[in-house]
Amino acid sequence: MLAIRRSDVFRPFEEIQKEMDRLFNEAFRGFNNQPRETSMISPEVDIYEKDNSVFIEMDVPGIKKDELEIKVEEDVLSIKGEKKLERDDKGRDYHRYERFCGAFQRIFRLPDYVKSEEIKAKYEDGVLKIELPKKEEVKKEAIQVKID
Repeated sequence: MLAIRRSDVFRPFEEIQKEMDRLFNEAFRGFNNQPRETSMISPEVDIYEKDNSVFIEMDVPGIKKDELEIKVEEDVLSIKGEKKLERDDKGRDYHRYERFCGAFQRIFRLPDYVKSEEIKAKYEDGVLKIELPKKEEVKKEAIQVKID
């Protein structure tokens, strides 16, 4: 099986958006001597299957567990969070401030083979891990067909 990493895939529109965001942020950096603040638009995820579950892993460093919200409505999984700006400007003259802050939301349509009522989430060391258990597939017995 060929494994393709996200970094190996050419995404021209994503690169254009990143460059436009960078240019916009650079244009307004230092306006009124305010440090630049960036927004966490969309944390990237890894999604993989293993044994009897599908797993979603998302890096969300600096966000507290109680600042994350995970909901399942019908066949849609929604993950929301917000990293608040926690900066002490007293006595500091920032030259650059690039740490992320802001709100994000990721939405995933669940496949019909996921048991949405049994989804589990764990948050550890800045990584959110969501386990989506699979439904047991109906095993059909093989039927012997006679040849006439």
